[in-house]
Amino acid sequence: QVQLVESGGGLVQPGGSLRLSCAASGSVFSPNTMGWYRQTPGKERELVAAITSGGTTNYADSVKGRFTISRDNAKRSVYLQMNSLKPEDTAVYYCKIDPWGTGRHYWGQGTQVTVSS
Repeated sequence: QVQLVESGGGLVQPGGSLRLSCAASGSVFSPNTMGWYRQTPGKERELVAAITSGGTTNYADSVKGRFTISRDNAKRSVYLQMNSLKPEDTAVYYCKIDPWGTGRHYWGQGTQVTVSS
């Protein structure tokens, strides 16, 4: 089993910044892809950004140039630096890990990000 614990969410004004963190524990197999997704009420969960064990990244068009995903393999952690936040970034943000070749994936419990004045 793999456990993911997110932190760093909160309330921020438009134009502000937040940094989300996600730490994995348990049987974390490599290589893997770690990513951040977000969800608002009534909508499907959507990919925000993902990063492979080797550092290859992928971003949703809506966050390119504003968000940066990074990871520390030694700490089994992934981070999301969010700058120039907009009200439409308000959502519950979830961390996910996909160990390659296992057919499994794991989710964190989610952390609320609210962008409002």
